Amino acid sequence: MVKIGIIGGSGLDNPDILENPRDVEVNTKYGKPSSPLKIGRIKGVDVVLLARHGRQHTIPPTHVPFRANITALKEAGCTHIIATTAVGSLREEIGRGDLVIVDQFIDFTRRRDVSFYEIFEPHNPIHTPMAEPFSKPLREIMINSCEELKIRHHRHGTVVTIEGARFSTKAESKMFRLWGADIINMSIAPEAILANEAGIPYAAVAMSTDYDCWKEGEEPVTWEAIVKIFGQNVEKVTKLLVNMIPKVR
Repeated sequence: MVKIGIIGGSGLDNPDILENPRDVEVNTKYGKPSSPLKIGRIKGVDVVLLARHGRQHTIPPTHVPFRANITALKEAGCTHIIATTAVGSLREEIGRGDLVIVDQFIDFTRRRDVSFYEIFEPHNPIHTPMAEPFSKPLREIMINSCEELKIRHHRHGTVVTIEGARFSTKAESKMFRLWGADIINMSIAPEAILANEAGIPYAAVAMSTDYDCWKEGEEPVTWEAIVKIFGQNVEKVTKLLVNMIPKVR
């Protein structure tokens, strides 16, 4: 039986897409997840929603309890995980509102509150491909749904995940582009690693938004500034989820 866990970002904290939603408070051996689980259905499919940064984005990227989140979804019986997130684009051809289907991470993280990360220097990034075959079927359903709905998307997206409550400076962005990154994100590389550890198929869809600090100058963009625009173009991600979830079998 299919049960889809959605780790919500990009303004999907409290969507109206769930039928008969109810909140369930849980606690795992790794502590409480970022938010209560919101349990409901989408077109007959059981869905469990978890708000990555808490309701109303109250948890910054540096404090997301990744292991508790994935454990909570596993204990809730989720057979698949779909992650949604907002990103900054490093490529001119990825415009505002475009969706990017993630297939690889470049993990620039220097410290995380989870034990599976090693400490490493920024000049030696870790490439973390989405584990195959875990993510491949989900990614294909997601891509096909984008094409059906005529949503502009990019089939292959390499994400650089960085530490801290900001994205990057112009100088850092240039370095990320040299590594082959397409977009910048803060949060989802740990989820992919943990979902793969748990044996749960995981796929991520990222929505490009317009906080291109590398076009504005050397000043980094703050978490507060990013949160202000998370809700824009959410309809596109919601439409994709409603279309693709009944096809996951």
